[in-house]
Amino acid sequence: MKLLNLKLINYRNCKNIELDLHSDKILIIGKNAQGKTNILESIYFLSTLKSPRTSNNIELINFDAEKTEIDADIIKADTEIELGYIYTKEKTREIKINRVKTRPKDFKSVLKTVLFSTTDLLLLRGNPSDRRDWLDRAISQIYPAYDDRLSKYDKIRIQKNNFLKDLAKGNTFDETLLEVYNEQLVITGSNIIFLRKKFLKEIERIAKEKHRIISETEELKIDYDCSFLNGETELDQIVGRFKQTLEERRIEEIRRCQACVGPHRDDIIFYINENEATKFASQGQQRTVVLALKLSELDIITDKTGDEPVLLLDDVLAELDDIRQNYLLKSINDRTQTIITSVDTVLFEEEFLKDVKIYKIENGSIK
Repeated sequence: MKLLNLKLINYRNCKNIELDLHSDKILIIGKNAQGKTNILESIYFLSTLKSPRTSNNIELINFDAEKTEIDADIIKADTEIELGYIYTKEKTREIKINRVKTRPKDFKSVLKTVLFSTTDLLLLRGNPSDRRDWLDRAISQIYPAYDDRLSKYDKIRIQKNNFLKDLAKGNTFDETLLEVYNEQLVITGSNIIFLRKKFLKEIERIAKEKHRIISETEELKIDYDCSFLNGETELDQIVGRFKQTLEERRIEEIRRCQACVGPHRDDIIFYINENEATKFASQGQQRTVVLALKLSELDIITDKTGDEPVLLLDDVLAELDDIRQNYLLKSINDRTQTIITSVDTVLFEEEFLKDVKIYKIENGSIK
């Protein structure tokens, strides 16, 4: 899978950009705040219909415009495909495959990407929500329907929270309605937990080896931290424990007016040589973990979908030391189209730059 062309109209500060991406390696250089990250964000957006930087798509529209447009040509399994996306300030959306309107689920199944940014390097030090977001985005690249499960779960959870808040205001307690909310949360939430645990087990197997190569002696372990599970992995076991815990914490949820049990409260814990990385690992050790995870994402997506995803490296090389830089660049095989942003070309060896198409961006325009 490769991107052939990309066109942005009024996408953040990129008012009108057209890029020829007929190359395996593309480097976009420019000073900070010129639009490098916006280009990579737009590509990632085409693969997920989500921005890694905002949940409000209106922020994607240039201040002086009423709508934004992203168009791309890709080649997948020897077939050229056109992708088109339009979003307006009136919050209307139009998504097309080969100029024909399509469903989000079908749109998201076309382009696969792995984005590795400087923000990702803070994954282990961030909040549990940051780690959940990373995990959910990675799973969605393989199972596009997973996003629908997350949306359904969040919708039910919000409805339950509103119900509990109304109860606190003196509304009549409807036990049947609470049972309905809990039953729906158990069904949807248990599926989310099951898929998360399954994916983490798969990525751990690959990441352990990559991590060992970089660190030479250290052992990586990844655990899914769910407050009500004690090692259960089967779906029916998760369902049973979820139901039991909801019953045990019913009074607490009523008192706190919110859903206190479920995948929205879970976390991912990383261990290096049995020590929790968040608490004890150095900055370099934590970055090694993230590097191993991102390269493992590439392998998993390729294995599960049969498509080599496009790798997007957003200013990340400047934050890695020489050992990790070299490992990252040498780990990228010739089949992986890689689009890199950087302030300049200083970080790259002359041999690497020989086969790279280089663009310079300034104030949202390609120079």
